[in-house]
Amino acid sequence: MQTHTMEGPALENRHRVLIVDQSEESREVLQTALSRRGLSTYTADAAEQGLSMARQHQPDLVVLDLDVDETAADAWSGPLAGDGSGDPVPVVLLGGVRRNRERFPGGEFVAKPYHYGPLIRKIEELLEDRRRAVAVCHSRERSGSPVRAG
Repeated sequence: MQTHTMEGPALENRHRVLIVDQSEESREVLQTALSRRGLSTYTADAAEQGLSMARQHQPDLVVLDLDVDETAADAWSGPLAGDGSGDPVPVVLLGGVRRNRERFPGGEFVAKPYHYGPLIRKIEELLEDRRRAVAVCHSRERSGSPVRAG
């Protein structure tokens, strides 16, 4: 497990991204790129370790390489589907689009081989969408307007 943060905004105001990938090089490149953009990152090299870290750190987004190990898709498909108790965590799934589309209906798939630039833009886009959704929800709660789920 590795956690990486850089000087900048207060930690509580920063988005947290969990990267689960068996490739140390891929984890390091993505972690460095995201940290430079002010994101707090956590990494795991196996599916079970990633699940444990997700419970502990409650990330705002997960990047999951479906080739991380044979149990990755099975281990993560339930937790990523969400339990209906709030907004599901956005997930960027690397590889295995065709065989995993049904397991992860809400996931954003990025086919392999991928380029880091478009992957990072996708992550930033999903985090911004999540930030806006949370802001709208909080605004409605403060104004007394009903908040609709979904």
